[in-house]
Amino acid sequence: MFQNIGVPGLILILVIALIIFGPSKLPELGKAVGSTLKEFKKSTRDLVSDEEPTKTQPEKEEKAI
Repeated sequence: MFQNIGVPGLILILVIALIIFGPSKLPELGKAVGSTLKEFKKSTRDLVSDEEPTKTQPEKEEKAI
């Protein structure tokens, strides 16, 4: 989806964000987006790690039988 956005597109998005939010709110907005992405990645990692043991347990039981 974002593969077609080039450098000019990113510059345009940053300029529009600067106009809308202003220079004082932009760092706060960036920090909020960063912490949200960090939490999302952590939750995704936890979810994937929780699913792996349930998939491997039946395989181990089948091999033991």
